[in-house]
Amino acid sequence: MVAKVVASTKAGSAFGALAAAYALKVPVEYNQNDEDVAFNKAIGPIAVLKDLAKTYPQEKLAGSTDSETNEVNKWVEYASTALSTADYKTLAPTFTVLDEDLSNKQYLVGTALTIADYAAWGALKASPIFMKLMKSGKIPGANLVKWFTMISGLPQVEQAVLELNEAKSATRNRKDQGNLEIGLKDAEQGKVVTRFPPEPSGYLHIGHAKAALLNDYFAKAYNGKLIVRFDDTNPSKEKTEFEESIKEDLLLIGIKGDVISYTSDYFDQIYELAVKMIKAGKAYVDDTDVDTMREQRMKKVASPSRANSVEENLRRFEEMKNATEYGLKCVLRAKIDMTSKNGTMRDPTLFRCNLTPHHRTGSKWKIYPTYDFACPIVDSLEGVTHALRTNEYRDRDEQYQWMLDALELRKVHIWEYSRINFVYTLLSKRKLTWFVEQGLVSGWDDPRFPTIRGIRRRGMTIDALKEYILMQGASQKDLLLEWDKIWSVNKKVVDPIAPRHTVLAKENLVKVNVLGEKVETVTKEMPKHKKNPDVGNKQTTFSGELYLEQEDAKDLTVDEEVTFMDWGNVIVAGIHKDDATQVVTSIDITLNLAGDFKKTKKKLTWLSRIGTTATTTPIPVTLFDYDYLITKPKLDEADNVADFVTPTSEFRVDALGDSNVRDIKKGEIVQFERKGYYICDKAFDGSEAVFIHVPDGKVATMQSKADEGKGKGEKREKKEKKDKKEKKGKNKDQGAASGIKMYSVKPVYADDAIVNMKNVSKMYDVKPVYGFEVPTLTASSATPEISSEPANPKKVEKEAIKDKVKKEKREKPAKAPADGNDEASLVSKLDICVGKILTVKPHPDADSLYVEEIDCGEKDPRVVVSGLRKFMTEDEMKGKLVCIVKNMKPAAMRGIKSHAMVLCASPADHSHVEFLVPPPGSEPGDKVYFPGHEGEPEEVLNPKKKIFETVAADFKTRDDLVAVWRDVEWTTKRGVVKAASVKGANIK
Repeated sequence: MVAKVVASTKAGSAFGALAAAYALKVPVEYNQNDEDVAFNKAIGPIAVLKDLAKTYPQEKLAGSTDSETNEVNKWVEYASTALSTADYKTLAPTFTVLDEDLSNKQYLVGTALTIADYAAWGALKASPIFMKLMKSGKIPGANLVKWFTMISGLPQVEQAVLELNEAKSATRNRKDQGNLEIGLKDAEQGKVVTRFPPEPSGYLHIGHAKAALLNDYFAKAYNGKLIVRFDDTNPSKEKTEFEESIKEDLLLIGIKGDVISYTSDYFDQIYELAVKMIKAGKAYVDDTDVDTMREQRMKKVASPSRANSVEENLRRFEEMKNATEYGLKCVLRAKIDMTSKNGTMRDPTLFRCNLTPHHRTGSKWKIYPTYDFACPIVDSLEGVTHALRTNEYRDRDEQYQWMLDALELRKVHIWEYSRINFVYTLLSKRKLTWFVEQGLVSGWDDPRFPTIRGIRRRGMTIDALKEYILMQGASQKDLLLEWDKIWSVNKKVVDPIAPRHTVLAKENLVKVNVLGEKVETVTKEMPKHKKNPDVGNKQTTFSGELYLEQEDAKDLTVDEEVTFMDWGNVIVAGIHKDDATQVVTSIDITLNLAGDFKKTKKKLTWLSRIGTTATTTPIPVTLFDYDYLITKPKLDEADNVADFVTPTSEFRVDALGDSNVRDIKKGEIVQFERKGYYICDKAFDGSEAVFIHVPDGKVATMQSKADEGKGKGEKREKKEKKDKKEKKGKNKDQGAASGIKMYSVKPVYADDAIVNMKNVSKMYDVKPVYGFEVPTLTASSATPEISSEPANPKKVEKEAIKDKVKKEKREKPAKAPADGNDEASLVSKLDICVGKILTVKPHPDADSLYVEEIDCGEKDPRVVVSGLRKFMTEDEMKGKLVCIVKNMKPAAMRGIKSHAMVLCASPADHSHVEFLVPPPGSEPGDKVYFPGHEGEPEEVLNPKKKIFETVAADFKTRDDLVAVWRDVEWTTKRGVVKAASVKGANIK
């Protein structure tokens, strides 16, 4: 069988490997998997290139001589590291290196094409930074440009680019789409029963919508039935209010269950089955405390209660039922396998005590089944044939089937599908509840929330929501989705039927006066939607006294001809500005209504200041737009949500709307010309109408406005640079909302304001996340006080000398890095030292985290949180010498602040993690440095600069286990730092 190269359409760096494959006439196949390009057992572009050279030695792609082979290997390594970085400061110097090397030759090595050329060219082709500079003609070095252009023109290279791009294009439109043709096992027409089991402890979100719609889809596809079952097994969280809201939300998305049931309907049967399990010796009552039980399960240690007799377990279970003092300390556990690799099989809890009255059964019960116990039982009893659930329950599937086997109940088929996840979006009920309780949102229907009510209020139509969810299908592949596609689907629904109206931002609104002729004030009937007359007509008022937005007015010039939309062309006759602020106050125009609107560059929206009646004048309108609630695309398990709250995520603009806006009803969606789609949140009540911006799916409007770095878009970046030059001296953070595309907003805070968060209203801004005020440094607060006392000449002279020395130190050139690369100096900014782990405890709120106390040679040990529970026991960690980064910015990890980072070595697959080993004789506080790159570390690393991430990309271990950074050894005064066993490890 002929070996072939398999490339994923997601493999952006595969160009070089594909070009080599086409040159060798190796078959190439494209797919949509997450894997990179592969050949034989080699995975990744560099590995594939090496394997191709090895498989076809006659082509001499690895060089013709030993010296050439060594040179090729160096360039290939260089391509995989230096040329593959996304950091401009690191990448830029490589252009000079390449240009100088190519000064007197056509190829990087020898006189023929090698994998060195393919690797280097492929890395640069995949680099957005390089390609942007190449396109704009800003690459320094004619030799590099000539070589890159020559390689790009080779037939095999052109074929690689063409076919990979065609493969990507063919799959791009299907990126978010799944398949509903999954073929349910043993499914028969008329006999399929599915269920949607929400817990009545919150509001449904878009993830629940997917679950409900999929269950409904398959029930209808097989002419079966859908059970909507309320999983009401935790009275501490459940309320009738949530139950009713869930029913309403399901009706909103067109779902009405064939059967409505409650787990509480089966409490008696579940209790009897628990007793049956105890009598069969398959369950026991455990009085172990929660922390000890958690530790025993982690260490696979059986509880002493596991050996209880059946009689003792029945006695204890009765005490639990009666909620005695002793019974309240106990839980009922299944007796499965405490040594299982699957943690869910290590004697899970089946029943626990809860004295809170149940919202349906009152105080009848003091014990309640867990979801893991009740779900398979009720599924079986209710006749469910197929339990569709997200693949986050995969580990629990084995437990689910064990319960049915142990209780000798009818089997149920399980089908898994992927949970729906969106960037910058929280679907955790606990985290959403936190936002509500903190007052950071207006409620569960806040337009920033992913609840069905929230996205409906934001303008999502039910048709678009259903279409998008069903587009996802029942795939088991996890995806982190962008919001652009679902809003694009929504736009297709609303655009053909949304009436068109006009609103103008009220701030510095400009009066426009028509000169030269008297314009009669008239009201004409115009279509609300030029392409769909069925939408109806509106009244538009024309007069000689108009309004124009400041943003439009300030860009006009005298004698310029522009088009006033739905009226005709006008010529600017005069522009009047405020002398102090240069704000345009009024404009004079002359009409040229017969002018050709196709020849004007500007088409402007306008309003008449006066009307023919009281109901044809503009009305006050408030426009709202929103950012994501969090600043990180996806929160990790250890992240504390409070650390990633977007400071300001709601933006308000006061505006004037045309007279027809007074008739728009709540919930109706319109398009405001040149601003976008809006949904009416409050109809005009005589004082104002309120509208919320509806995203249209365009990528530029879907980016996080809080993101100060990547993802902002080049236009935003260029604008910020331009603004900094033009407004030198102003607050660089001015205008937090300036990134909004559909309308202009003034800065949320004034240029020089100190924000008093106590005075910020709950609806429009947010309370302090951390409970304290952070003062803003103003120009005045930075000015030193001037003493009224006479100066002491000697003291003045002494201070002057000190200032001179300080100035010389500041102006003294920094020591040049060994390799001549300024980026190399970054490693000196890290404060790495030896530490000793004194204590280790499991994190109380995160199963994957430990909380350690580490002696760093300071007065007090540091508290450090690390994600090592999956890899090491407490005993394996306690007393160990480790290497830590001391100057990371302290970060709260699930409520506990970590004041350093422990550095570990692990292979690429992360299957094993081990501590770095300081040299013999090391003591806490010993500094780790990199010879030739010594310097003063920063007191605290700025997370936005990503210094650690940039440097850590080059942290490795050699074959002799020595830890290195770019071949520079990790060194202390006692020797070098090593890994315990992993060669070629990544260090993080």
